Amino acid sequence: MSNPTEKRYLPGPKVAARYDVTDMSIYRWERDPRLNFPAPIRIGRRKFWDEAALEAWERERARKAG
Repeated sequence: MSNPTEKRYLPGPKVAARYDVTDMSIYRWERDPRLNFPAPIRIGRRKFWDEAALEAWERERARKAG
């Protein structure tokens, strides 16, 4: 059983699928300071994003779109 306080991390391909964009779009979002896209953590050569940080980013974008 999963602990509700446990952090969940999504790999790059799942993040791209979540937003229906390409890996290149995620790469660009990471580098655009205006978007304030959450920074990933790196494990080896792979990137993973904290799901809670992505959800907070989505809420902030929705609030600004408003």
